[in-house]
Amino acid sequence: MDESPTAPRPTGRPHPVPLRQILPGLLRDPARALIDVGNRTGGALVRLNLGSFRPYLATHPRHVQHVLRDRADNYERAGDGLFWRPVKRLFGEGILGEGQIWSASRRMLQPMFTAKRVEALIDGMADAIRDAVDELDEPFRAGRPVDIGAEQARIVSRAIMRVLFADKISVPDALRVIEAQDVIATAVIPRIVVPFAPLSLPMPGDRPFRRAVRIVDDVLVPIVRETRAVADQGDDIISTLWQARTDDGRQLDERQVRNDTVAMFAATTETTINVLTWAWPHLEQRPDVAERLYAEIDRVVGDEPVRREHLADLTYTRMVLDELLRLYPIGWIIPRRAVADDVIDGVPIEAGATMVASPLITQRMRQFWDRPDEFDPERFRPERVRARHRYAHFPFGGGPHQCLGMYLFYLEAQLILATMLSRYRFRLRRPGVPGLRLAAALRPRERVELTLLAAGRRAEPA
Repeated sequence: MDESPTAPRPTGRPHPVPLRQILPGLLRDPARALIDVGNRTGGALVRLNLGSFRPYLATHPRHVQHVLRDRADNYERAGDGLFWRPVKRLFGEGILGEGQIWSASRRMLQPMFTAKRVEALIDGMADAIRDAVDELDEPFRAGRPVDIGAEQARIVSRAIMRVLFADKISVPDALRVIEAQDVIATAVIPRIVVPFAPLSLPMPGDRPFRRAVRIVDDVLVPIVRETRAVADQGDDIISTLWQARTDDGRQLDERQVRNDTVAMFAATTETTINVLTWAWPHLEQRPDVAERLYAEIDRVVGDEPVRREHLADLTYTRMVLDELLRLYPIGWIIPRRAVADDVIDGVPIEAGATMVASPLITQRMRQFWDRPDEFDPERFRPERVRARHRYAHFPFGGGPHQCLGMYLFYLEAQLILATMLSRYRFRLRRPGVPGLRLAAALRPRERVELTLLAAGRRAEPA
C-alpha cells in the first residue's frame, strides 16, 4: 500500500458517528478509539455527535490538504474555539494564535528558523550535544540504568538553551519548565477530550495545570523582563521578540513576549524529547533496523565527533525519524473553525463549524498505510514517499501554520541519535514498546529505562 490514496466517493453528507459508539473506547483507550473511527469510516468525512458539540473529522489526506493548505484562509485556528481554550490558558495570544497577532509573531520569528540560519547553528548545537552526552559516561561505566526521557531532556536543554536562547535560561531552569510542560500535557487532556465543558466547571487536571503554569512563569517571566534592557545586544529568541515591531510600529508588550517565549520553548524542546524517547524500545524490537542504523552511523561518523558535514549522509537515520513521527506525531490533533460556508467532496460545511484533522489518525489508517501499527522506516524510501499523498504524513501540520521548527527538529534529532549511537549501544530494563499515553503530546505510559553498553572501540564498563 503506502501510495497516493483514492478519495472517498462524494455522498453529500458526512459519515455520522454518535457518542455512544465511541464513548467506551474514549474512556478506555482514547488514542485507539480515535484511530478506530478513522479505520471504520475509511477516509470519509466524519461528523462526531457529542451532544451539542458536533465537530467534523477530516482523515483523508485530500480533505486534510483542503483544510490546512488549499482553503487555509477559511479554516482558522480560533483561540476561543473549544479545542484551543485549554491550551490558550498556557500560551495566550501569539505564535499559537490566529489573525494579526499570529501573523506578526510568525513574521518576527520565521527568520530564526530558515534553513540558512538553522544550518549556521549546527556546529554550536553539535558541541552542546556532545558535551551533554559526555555526562552519560558516568552511568555507562558504572553500569547504572538511566531514564532516557530525562537524559534526553537534559541533552536537548543544553543544545537549545545555548543556540536559541543564548544561555539566558539555565539548564536546571529549563528542566523545571520541561517538567511543568509534562504536567500540563497530561492535565489538559480531560478538557480536550470533553471540549464542550465550560471553563467554569472544575475538571480533573485543573489544579495541576495552574500549578505548572505558575512554575513556567516563575522561571521565564523574570528572564523576559531582564532581557528587555539588553535586547539590542542579542539575536536569541527573547531578544528578537523585544526588538520586533508590530505592523503599526509598536514594540511588543511584555505579555506577548512572554506568550511567544513560552510557545517557542515548548516547540523547540518537546518534539525532540518525546519522539526520541520512542526510538529506543522500537530499535530493540527491530534489531534489523537497529543494525542498519548502527552501520550507517559507524560508516558516516566513525570515531569522529558528529559534525555538520555528516548529516546529509545520515539518510537512514532520517527515515527512522520520519517513521517515529508517523507513529507519534507531536501535534496529534489540529482543530480549525470554518470562517464561511464550504463544501468538501460534496459535503456542505457551515460557517462556524469545528473541523478537526489528526496526524495520529491519518498516519495509522489501514487505507493509507500497510501494517500501520508496525515500525518500519522502509516506508520512507524516496520512491515510496513520492508515491504517497503529501498529507498522508503531516506530523508538523501543514499550510501557513506548519511548525516553524520542523527543519531544526530533524537536524537536532539526527545529531543526538548519531552522537549517542556512535558511542553506545543499549539494553532496555523493561523489554517491549510502552503503551501510548494520550496527552498534549504523545507520551509513553511508563518511563523508558536503559543500560548503556559499549559501541565500537569503547571500553566495556568496569
